[in-house]
Amino acid sequence: MAVTTFEILDTTKDVTTTRTLLHESIPLTGTIVSGTYGAFRSEGNIKNYTHGQFQSVYDYPYLSSSANHIFDIAIGYDESSTLSGTTNTTQQAKKINMYNQFSQVLLGYTGSNNDAKKFELDLTLDATDGFVMKEAVFVTLSRLITKDQIKKGSVSVTLGTGSWADPFSDNAGRGRKTLTDASASDTGGTANTLGGDYGLLYELGAPNLVRGLVFYQAGILALSTSSWTAPSAGSTKGETGLEFQRYDTDASSKKTVAQVFTGSAITGACDTIRHRIQNISFNNTTEINSTIYFCRVPHNTYNYSSNPTYLSSSTIRVKSVNTDTPVSYITTIGLYSSSNELLAVAKLSEPLKKDPNNELTLRVRLDY
Repeated sequence: MAVTTFEILDTTKDVTTTRTLLHESIPLTGTIVSGTYGAFRSEGNIKNYTHGQFQSVYDYPYLSSSANHIFDIAIGYDESSTLSGTTNTTQQAKKINMYNQFSQVLLGYTGSNNDAKKFELDLTLDATDGFVMKEAVFVTLSRLITKDQIKKGSVSVTLGTGSWADPFSDNAGRGRKTLTDASASDTGGTANTLGGDYGLLYELGAPNLVRGLVFYQAGILALSTSSWTAPSAGSTKGETGLEFQRYDTDASSKKTVAQVFTGSAITGACDTIRHRIQNISFNNTTEINSTIYFCRVPHNTYNYSSNPTYLSSSTIRVKSVNTDTPVSYITTIGLYSSSNELLAVAKLSEPLKKDPNNELTLRVRLDY
């Protein structure tokens, strides 16, 4: 159908923009994190690399064409950590480099001597003693599941601190430990850094104990090693202690958190840590930007059609009496450039009747 008439859109009255945030609940259960496709250290959905610097976790055996990358996991510590000077440390340089890489990307550098900032279990980043997180477990969530960002206040991480055989059963006050960012929201409880907004992960039931950080736009969790340790009596700080919990079933080879960080390769430490992650859940965010065009149809236009079938023997088909008012049916809206080039087409769900007795305003939304 040829178009012979155009309506000019007034950008101050007929065009507006909106932003819509869509959220989806994402549960990552222990069957995915720990692996269910083989024995420990040989799960089909856990992929190790020759460089040995991190592990990748998939929702199916990673060689499957239907497998989706879920997250990567790695460990690291700062060179000022007490672990840094440990003798016979496995992959020490890589572990320090891993910590520095995340801190440089997410936190940036200090203003004085241009050193990378250290992770802190608070929102100030002022290097206060007791809050500096010199050792961390990094969980980098895939963009496939985080979309544009993680919704603030929706993160929950359940960890196991019990025996190796059953890490999630209560044992002398230990068992499950849940971390949450429930105090974070769009109006507060977060801070902004080079890597975007970040919030604190508090231990559920112990609102003064900070156990880690979540970077919402980057989709990264930085968990303190204190997440797997018992708190000191009366402590209100986000501890970074490395004692108490042991990780192997053989009593002769039990290891503390510190020993796991220093005595194991990164992939071996990641195996141990994954065994003690029961659940990670959050809501992702998809941002939809829209431009809305209000296409106005005056009463005295678009009452005729330029379609050749509109006429029969020079008579309008939809008129039975010559004195009847003309009528047409609107089925499609076209958006044109200033050069009359067709840019977008919108189809109506059903034809709209148009005659000189009515005016229409059609709302066209373009999402991107």
